Amino acid sequence: MFGKKLTNPQTKSTYKMITDVGEGFYDWNGDLYKSDIVRACIRPKAKAIGKLLAKHIRDNDQGFQTNPNRNIRFLLEEPNPLMTGQVFQEKMAVQLELNNNAFALIKRDEETFDPIEVYPVPATSVEMLEGPLGDIYLRFYFRNGKQLIAPYVDIIHLRQDFNNHDLFGDNPGDALGELMEVVNTIDQGIKQAIKNSAVVKWILKFDQVLKPEDVKKAVDDFTKNYLDIEGTGGAAGADGRYNAEQVTPHNFVPDSKQMIEQTRRIYNFFNTNEDIVQSKYTEDQWNAFYESSIEPVAMQLAGEYTRKIFSRTERSHGNKIIFESSNLQYASMETKLNLVQLVDRAAMTPNEWRRVLNLPPVDGGDKLIMRLDTEEVDAKSKGGEKSGRRKGGAKGANNGSGGSQGEG
Repeated sequence: MFGKKLTNPQTKSTYKMITDVGEGFYDWNGDLYKSDIVRACIRPKAKAIGKLLAKHIRDNDQGFQTNPNRNIRFLLEEPNPLMTGQVFQEKMAVQLELNNNAFALIKRDEETFDPIEVYPVPATSVEMLEGPLGDIYLRFYFRNGKQLIAPYVDIIHLRQDFNNHDLFGDNPGDALGELMEVVNTIDQGIKQAIKNSAVVKWILKFDQVLKPEDVKKAVDDFTKNYLDIEGTGGAAGADGRYNAEQVTPHNFVPDSKQMIEQTRRIYNFFNTNEDIVQSKYTEDQWNAFYESSIEPVAMQLAGEYTRKIFSRTERSHGNKIIFESSNLQYASMETKLNLVQLVDRAAMTPNEWRRVLNLPPVDGGDKLIMRLDTEEVDAKSKGGEKSGRRKGGAKGANNGSGGSQGEG
């Protein structure tokens, strides 16, 4: 799938994040992603990052162009035959949240070295290697036992919590491990309480000594006659051989406040809250979440794509990749309708406004519209010397009066 890569470099620099025999970066998504709370925290962010629209723009002295290279546009729309750009971005976002690192390999044409495909790398561990000339390589270990060595210049690498290591982001295992153990213990306590609630509900105290088989028969008869859910009738007979006493259960059930507090701590770790997870957010809440969690990843994606796809010469000519999203798509309907005031002031085109409302474009809707009662400011005009709207006699009379005074 990934094609041929270079042979092993001569020297190696290792990095350890989770204790293991071989040092390197190790993912911690085995148990972490099984948690329903963790998935709920990650899903809104991953979906939002998947909705980012990748574009190739070229901005230089010759003008501004959007997607001037069709090969780059196809690469952004369909990074590889297995997924679209949206699915690719979601997968990278999930890996980033689980491991604070996400990797994607750029496949290049063997003759032109132009990028042709991009694949996310689902490695179980990664090592940083150093070549004889100081260039950096990454060795990926996969679940099937295979390995891949690729130059770092062909790797799109997203990271967060970038602190201890020179290349990798800190793994969330150390910070989140104890908290996940507490949550798991609470879940196990609830399960055990449910199991114990169905163990013993009644005790029969016999007034005389009976054989074990007689005791068992009496208990079975009591269970069949009075505890069977299929039993009918509202009357029960009393047996003088024993007294029936109901057992009051005293099972430990975790306090609801403790459960809420632990869940809130996980929300805080992933920079989210209950309103975001359950899609109950307001316009201001989503804007805050977007600016704090989505926008930094969009900027990092843009930077990595730009410097790994384009050379410095190409970047000097204004080529770059951007990931944009209309934050107005999450605005309230009132806010969207008020945007129409920007259309006749040439701040938005009609099609841009229709796009916010999820409406199809119309012919001629990409042209800016200016209201008739507005005008571009001419910095060279002074006072009342020039006026682009000389309407009515009053205005003309005033100008004429001013001219007469000047002559006098």
